[in-house]
Amino acid sequence: MIPVPASDGTLLSRVRALADAAEAVDGNAPLDEATWLRLRHHPDHLWIEADEHGLALVADDELTLVVHPDARGRGHGARLLAQALDAVPSVQAAWSHADHPAARRLAERGGFAAARSLWVMRLRTADGLPALVLPSGVSVRSYRPEDAAEVLRVNAAAFAHHPEQGAMDEANLAERMSQPWFDPVGLLVAEIADRPGLVGFHWTKRHSAELGEVYVVGVDPAAQGHGLGQLLTLAGLHHLADGGAREVLLYVESDNDPAVAVYRKLGFTHAEADTHVQYVRDARG
Repeated sequence: MIPVPASDGTLLSRVRALADAAEAVDGNAPLDEATWLRLRHHPDHLWIEADEHGLALVADDELTLVVHPDARGRGHGARLLAQALDAVPSVQAAWSHADHPAARRLAERGGFAAARSLWVMRLRTADGLPALVLPSGVSVRSYRPEDAAEVLRVNAAAFAHHPEQGAMDEANLAERMSQPWFDPVGLLVAEIADRPGLVGFHWTKRHSAELGEVYVVGVDPAAQGHGLGQLLTLAGLHHLADGGAREVLLYVESDNDPAVAVYRKLGFTHAEADTHVQYVRDARG
């Protein structure tokens, strides 16, 4: 890997400018939060090539490729893909943060095949929310610093089979909480009377005054069956709406039928343009 200097503000500014330009045209951010955290906190784990036309970035054998909207259709994507695969032959996966035909063509050229779809679902709070009614014995409150170990325990149990979220540890939790958007009031935790520890949490996120996100909802598998997932999701939606959010988004695996059903029941909808695709390199790669 070629390290990215942590102090290289020029490079980070260039990456931010490219990401902002792509998002303005595509409607989706081309770099996810995990990638930004790596750029800021773990640059020595990255390979990156960036210029005014685009960037290719590899972290943990996963490729992110962005071409500036003004430079598309001129072969820059193919060039960056070739550079990345030549520099890091171990690349195994790549994300298209919108299901672009150009991304599909590049994926095929690089020996990648579509393997996973991630939906963005959206809800307009102006359409109204169901009333929040807490069952007897269940309480929901905001996060306190002494909850950190319990949040990590519940998260590990809830996302044991999730490759990204399930790996969150104390250091990663601290990195996420160091982000400008973090507000402990918006990290809601649930408890059940006479039961030790937390049984679930809903970490909300505000992108702007009017846009919020269902960032993470985790329920301890040992406490399932109480409707805590839907309850915590609804509690977070009320928190965001009460704070002025007019739209709330969330990310969900397209084949997670139970979760999709819950979100649809709450009023979330999905548009085809809000589909992210993960490509995995096949035997030809």
